[in-house]
Amino acid sequence: MNGESFLTPYRGQRYHLSEWRHGAQPRTVEEFFNMKHSSARNVIERCFGMLKGRWEIVHSKSFYPVKTQCRIISVCCLLHNHIRREMSVDPLEAEEADIATNAENGMGGIDLITHVKSSNAWTLRRDEMPQNMFNTWRNRV
Repeated sequence: MNGESFLTPYRGQRYHLSEWRHGAQPRTVEEFFNMKHSSARNVIERCFGMLKGRWEIVHSKSFYPVKTQCRIISVCCLLHNHIRREMSVDPLEAEEADIATNAENGMGGIDLITHVKSSNAWTLRRDEMPQNMFNTWRNRV
């Protein structure tokens, strides 16, 4: 189901990053999209995992207004980036590998999205976007 700003991977195609190791190449547009989708999801999960590990305020549910929540996340990201830039060794660096492994194995403790309003326009967008990406990638390889 695809909805506004929510694109799902293609069913019945390789998806998880572990399936793309050892030089495996996507054979179809759908596999290429799924590979990119999985990679982006993995990066996002690691980023949120690091933020949750560093800042307790983003570790649990928030009852602040949405505008305040956005500001809290922005400030946490800015402070996190400052720490990473200024410290020669980040104590969360070692934990990042564990977080990535847990997220890849589905053990990240992430709340699941339970409802997205379906949209044919977003499904068409999902089908057009990977075709262009795949063609660009094919021309480079």
